Amino acid sequence: MRHPVDWALLFLRSSGSLLLLQVHGMPKLLQFSEELQRIEDPLGLGAGLTLCMAIFAEVLCPLLILLGVFTRLACLPILVLLLVSLLLVHPEWSLAEGQFGWLLLIIFVTLAISGPGAIALGQRVAGPLGRALRLY
Repeated sequence: MRHPVDWALLFLRSSGSLLLLQVHGMPKLLQFSEELQRIEDPLGLGAGLTLCMAIFAEVLCPLLILLGVFTRLACLPILVLLLVSLLLVHPEWSLAEGQFGWLLLIIFVTLAISGPGAIALGQRVAGPLGRALRLY
């Protein structure tokens, strides 16, 4: 029988990943041209690279987290994206205006600390080195 914490981490992984994917990732991926015209470029990397990095963080990383594969590593690009968005792109936002971003930040920091839990594919695919380094 699974421990309740494992079910809680599965719920946290699933809900956070699906929200990020649905609200931010898929619209950027499916409307790439339109997003390219309106994306902010706070680091001066160019709109194309910035959008591709955002899609990586908002599409690929949530899928890995959803599966529980390299969860801790997959959280890092999301955390960077959220911090850049909240602190550089939208510094004028009040806590109420940025609450969705702050809540996502809380979810993905929690997963970066905890890992995916036992109900995940990560431990099966990480291999001995990945398990030793707790990369799953």
